[in-house]
Amino acid sequence: MDATIRHAEGGEYFFREGCYISEWSNSAEDPALSVARARVEPGVVTRWHRLAGVTERYVVLSGEGRVELGDAAGRRVEAVGPGSVVIIPPGMPQRIANTGSADLVFLALCTPRFTPDGYAECPPEEV
Repeated sequence: MDATIRHAEGGEYFFREGCYISEWSNSAEDPALSVARARVEPGVVTRWHRLAGVTERYVVLSGEGRVELGDAAGRRVEAVGPGSVVIIPPGMPQRIANTGSADLVFLALCTPRFTPDGYAECPPEEV
């Protein structure tokens, strides 16, 4: 791989999970990692979902939230804010809620890189 400097391409878009995404780096030329900026509006809870074969890390930049990981039998629920890092193993049910009055903003770092075909909403009976 050659040395590369990437700049966020395009604008922010709404993703069906329930948040706004700005792709900072997500390319087949760098399949080991993708970096996206995610924004969740106040009062919003994203949909329960999982990523197949991808470890995801949330690095919270601003705002206040609550992350939920795992199924009902082994769920972990914790408050997050600036400086929190959440590590989500492949296939784990997850969602995040904005519990504050300002946008919750975090980086989503995925290894290997995120592709839409790896995203799946969790059926209600699983969460």
